[in-house]
Amino acid sequence: MDCCIVSALCFLIPVYLLVHFVCFIFADADFTLLLASLAGHKPAEAKLRGLVVWITGASSGIGEELAYQLARCGSRLILSARREDELNRVKRHCLENSDLEDEHILVLPLDLLERTSHEEKAKTAIQHFGHIDILINNGGRSQRSLCLETNVDVYKTLMELNFLGTVSITKQVLPHMTQRGTGSIVTVSSVVGLAGAPLATGYSASKHALQGFFNSLRSELTDHPKILISTVCPGPVQSQIVKNAFTEELNKPVTTVGNQEHKMPTSRCVRLMLVGIANGVKEMWIAQQPFLLFYYAWQYTPTFAWAVTNLLGRKRVQNFKAGLDADSAYFSKPKTS
Repeated sequence: MDCCIVSALCFLIPVYLLVHFVCFIFADADFTLLLASLAGHKPAEAKLRGLVVWITGASSGIGEELAYQLARCGSRLILSARREDELNRVKRHCLENSDLEDEHILVLPLDLLERTSHEEKAKTAIQHFGHIDILINNGGRSQRSLCLETNVDVYKTLMELNFLGTVSITKQVLPHMTQRGTGSIVTVSSVVGLAGAPLATGYSASKHALQGFFNSLRSELTDHPKILISTVCPGPVQSQIVKNAFTEELNKPVTTVGNQEHKMPTSRCVRLMLVGIANGVKEMWIAQQPFLLFYYAWQYTPTFAWAVTNLLGRKRVQNFKAGLDADSAYFSKPKTS
């Protein structure tokens, strides 16, 4: 009998590991998040319908796609960013492609750098619908420049915008949620919030700061078990984030945006985010391979991760200095006809 059990285990364990390995090769998110999307978990649409969601950075990229998918879920929306005309465009698209009425979407222009206005903006948001169920901290900007060439003002603005701006909005909404005893605060970090990357020293620092802040905040809220603090760490996603990135000077635009085809579609990234939000996932790793492998390597084999990062980082810097697409260091070159 014991021999039969041992034989069965010797067969089943390799099969189990092989299945997981195959799944990992094709995975585009961590296993916790992928499992949340399987049978047995309530669909995101059912959980998010009717909830009030405030999205910062809602005029483009991930924030814009969040608005569209949440509108189709039936969520009521507060859309914030600096460009009011773009917010109104997003609102029109939401109304045209969902069952929402005009009063279900509030356009609330907001500048994360103007922290003195955040208290008033939060009051307006709360008063409009009576409460806020979910705050999605998505606003911010990236960076494409070498440290040796970057003005300190760029680093200051990145921290003011990505970190302090997000903290400021959070602090305006959190007391409202603790009084209600429920709510979700979801913050879009990045793969570089977990591991550094060349050409993004300031951006990476701001995202590391967010990771530390919200991980600590989560531990402070143990007396409020119905308040979810969640961070999202996407890899490269198809968006305007590179085009709008800071360079070595505050007002100098990016000259080489690069190819978007090898990046994850924004719609897939947002779909996974909503699954995670609906099912209370505290940290979401969302990326296609090889970036998902980097997440796990940094977590479990940092020495190996350093070696790979240095190898690819050197190529990325070389491409950048040559005026080429820096991100192509992580991917094979697309075939040309």
